[in-house]
Amino acid sequence: MPKYVSVFLVLASALLSGAAVAQTGIASNPVIAPGAAPGAKPGDNRAAIAKKITGLKLEDVRISPVTGVYEISRDSNVSYVSSDGRYAIVGDMIDLDSDANLSENRRRAIRQRLIETVPESEMIVFSPKDPKYTVTVFTDIDCGYCRKLHSQIAEYNRLGIRVRYLFFPRTGPDTDSWHKAEAVWCASDRNEALTKAKQGATISTKECGANNIVARDYELGHKLAVEGTPAIFLSTGEMLPGYAPPGKLAEYLKTGRE
Repeated sequence: MPKYVSVFLVLASALLSGAAVAQTGIASNPVIAPGAAPGAKPGDNRAAIAKKITGLKLEDVRISPVTGVYEISRDSNVSYVSSDGRYAIVGDMIDLDSDANLSENRRRAIRQRLIETVPESEMIVFSPKDPKYTVTVFTDIDCGYCRKLHSQIAEYNRLGIRVRYLFFPRTGPDTDSWHKAEAVWCASDRNEALTKAKQGATISTKECGANNIVARDYELGHKLAVEGTPAIFLSTGEMLPGYAPPGKLAEYLKTGRE
């Protein structure tokens, strides 16, 4: 049995929130649907599907490899809809011949693009002299496993792993964890401040508009479907939810196997 079949279903309810189920407005026969994009070919119902699902944009709708099924994406959530716009399909699309998870491949590409919107100058980076790998980690100052990960930052670096931090205070805006993240960002030495904060020290700095940075990271985390911390993203866009010891992470980065 292909390895992906056992994990076929995925949570994508957020993607389809607001989707209407009325049987109107989208043609199911091979003609250009009303409201189709300029230059659309017969049977291209993307514009009509985008119009039917609240908040969906034309660029969020793609033709899938399966005839009569369109891929729709919202942030890093990926799901599918029938060409007549009536039926939503919540689950991963698997190519059984190649044993490839097409949905996860698509999610990884989207995650890569979203993370690349943040310049490294607006991350806190711990890097060895000659890094072999780069990971991006959403972190919470008060998260126990985040603190454990950071306590081993020298070992990650020794193994050639470059760690780029973004903030994800799990308790949300205007909470202690959120304010601690702001204080770290406003420090003159952010790396040192992050290390001290994760050791339980109080960081006292002047306000520097860090709320915009923390809020931006927090919003990005939600777009990437981060639900807990640490959340580790590889350069491929793959997400590893939770703590990974330095040795195991290095081995996975090297071989792709745990």
